Amino acid sequence: MRVTEADGRVEITGVSDFDPEKIFECGQCFRWRRQADGSFLGVAMEKAARVRREGDKILFSGGRAEFEAVWFPYFDLERDYGSVRWEISQDPRMHAAAEYGAGIRILRQEPWEALCSFLFSQCNHIPRIRQIVETLCSTYGEPIEFENRIVYTFPKAERVAELSLGDLEVLRSGYRAPYILSAARAVTDGSLNFEALAGVSTEEARRALASLPGVGRKVADCVLLFGMGRTDAFPVDVWVRRAMERQGDRFDPSAFGENAGIAQQYIFFYERSGGAGKECAG
Repeated sequence: MRVTEADGRVEITGVSDFDPEKIFECGQCFRWRRQADGSFLGVAMEKAARVRREGDKILFSGGRAEFEAVWFPYFDLERDYGSVRWEISQDPRMHAAAEYGAGIRILRQEPWEALCSFLFSQCNHIPRIRQIVETLCSTYGEPIEFENRIVYTFPKAERVAELSLGDLEVLRSGYRAPYILSAARAVTDGSLNFEALAGVSTEEARRALASLPGVGRKVADCVLLFGMGRTDAFPVDVWVRRAMERQGDRFDPSAFGENAGIAQQYIFFYERSGGAGKECAG
């Protein structure tokens, strides 16, 4: 990978498997929006950025220092997704899904944001989740000036913990609102400590997350995968379950080891985007 800085932006070449559209629209995040020029603008880690791909170049707004500190880890650019995808595709049931999902990378999102966002995701659809999350941010997040506009950070758990159910009515999130407050208060009082969870097994971290009201296996695994970098976590939603059921007992996610979560995203994207054929994700 080669990184250069010029004209107020960072240009990257030599990165395989980086398709902004697939990354931002595959259901793992909710704060990136496609712009009229084909770029994507979003807010993460209390920073705003514009990202686009032009041929073999990936263009990031901002300077190299911010890119290296924030966006390099956020986009998991240290991982060779081309090799991971090839390895996953050696399972014939995964070949078509892995090829269809070429370009997807698992974002390393902030754990609290992932927890809150995927609590909103229960019995919900992606456009609606995006709307709820954006309303939460614009109402209770901190403003950032970016490219002559104001965007908003994801509110910290401490800020949300101060709110009441009445304060959350503006989100129109229904039965999920009490879960959000419980999670925020658990993070704030330390009963859920993400730093501590980083040092335990995936199963132990899953149990800790699932002890929160409203957090079942799927939400816990989404937090583990998208918010804590646990790529062995394998969230199962209706799309993934449908693919697995076609294979019956023959499909074992643990066979993919540390790449199970990446395989999951290939399956989810393939199924939801209409690419699925007769086999499990391929």
